[in-house]
Amino acid sequence: MTKKQTVRSFEYKNDYLYIILRQVPEEGAQAYLYCSGINISRFDPVCWGKAGICSNPAFKGLQLLRADVAALCRTIVDEKLKIRPNCAARTMIRDIEPILRCAQKTGLAIEACLFIGSSAIRRYAEDWTIDTLLRHTEESVTFAVREGLPVMYVNEDTIRADPGTVSRLYSTAIGFGAERVCVTDTVGHATPHGAAALVRHVAAVVRDSGAEVGIDWHGHRDRGLDLASTLAAVSAGATRVHGCALGIGERAGNTPMDLILVNLKLLGWIDNDLTRLPEYCRLVAEGCHVPIPPNYPVVGSDAYETGTGVHAAAVIKAIRRGDAWLADRVYSGVPASDFGLRQRIRVGPMSGRSNVIFWLEDRGIEPKEDIVSRIFDAAKRSDRLLEDAEIAALARPPRRVARAGRRARGAGKVARSAGGRRPARRASARASRAAVRRSARSHR
Repeated sequence: MTKKQTVRSFEYKNDYLYIILRQVPEEGAQAYLYCSGINISRFDPVCWGKAGICSNPAFKGLQLLRADVAALCRTIVDEKLKIRPNCAARTMIRDIEPILRCAQKTGLAIEACLFIGSSAIRRYAEDWTIDTLLRHTEESVTFAVREGLPVMYVNEDTIRADPGTVSRLYSTAIGFGAERVCVTDTVGHATPHGAAALVRHVAAVVRDSGAEVGIDWHGHRDRGLDLASTLAAVSAGATRVHGCALGIGERAGNTPMDLILVNLKLLGWIDNDLTRLPEYCRLVAEGCHVPIPPNYPVVGSDAYETGTGVHAAAVIKAIRRGDAWLADRVYSGVPASDFGLRQRIRVGPMSGRSNVIFWLEDRGIEPKEDIVSRIFDAAKRSDRLLEDAEIAALARPPRRVARAGRRARGAGKVARSAGGRRPARRASARASRAAVRRSARSHR
């Protein structure tokens, strides 16, 4: 090696490990020496858990996650499910490689959702430049496309990024082969008007590219505008929107998948059979340990309950006419039958007598005047809707009548068999109370 030759060297070191890659010119231009090691004193406490090496929950979590992803993909293949899976990854090759391995093992085309932040506030926090974002975008999309993965490029926090940055990033991703682009409201900042304007801007970028590229919308509910913004995005040109069952997600949650489906059906944009939607929501609530609030739209326990007299009377009239379509809509903007449910008439302080009569008839109980009055009076005294078990108890004969009859029949027996015991017991009790009072006075 002459003095003019330089040796290329790459090193990475931190408190836990080191990696050194150094060129060896004597062995050829492409020859390198690789050396790495770990700091046992630092790495060992992290790696070990109660059950031994690599049993730390962090390591176990990664192993279980990979196993779960593989199991999901195998199930989709084996059961021939009509599901197109995708998996999120940062715009880094090391994040994409596990997706690629899983796709190769299962033979399933897994869409790689490659995301990177773009808003000014995120760039400031990370000390990123636009060139950094463009470089990561180019490298990651190029690698995934070359390896045969379908790519959706996700511009995180798009809603707070400037239009120029948005245009450059999406144009770059599309130019290197992304099949879809995702517009995101990562922090729930968008209003419906803003969501629509942003989607239209991205749609213009896609048109200018000349490529056939789909547009996704991903929303969050931090301001409670998630569902309205999602519908606005669809109106503006989004061809796929994201949601989570019951809105379960980061912070205040994501747009609820169930309510997206409900509204798309009501708007006539889809015609899917959604009669099993409540079952889907109940399974998710049980599996994720997230109770469904009683007043949650459509699938909440109160969603189709009517207790107010005027409202219930209109529903009951429609039912008595045999018009199920009318009964399902006269006081409901979301027909219960479309989702495998039915209207329920409840009884409470705001109810009329017609509520009580219908409740009884619906359960095969003759609505006698005394029963109706007893239930109606109890409802008016209540500060809430009566439960079915409470109404059923009121529909039975009053207990006090039965008790009075039993006391009358047993009075003679008590007198004959008890003799003077009861008076004696009462006298003994009075004497005890008097003794306690005398004792209290003597201690004053």
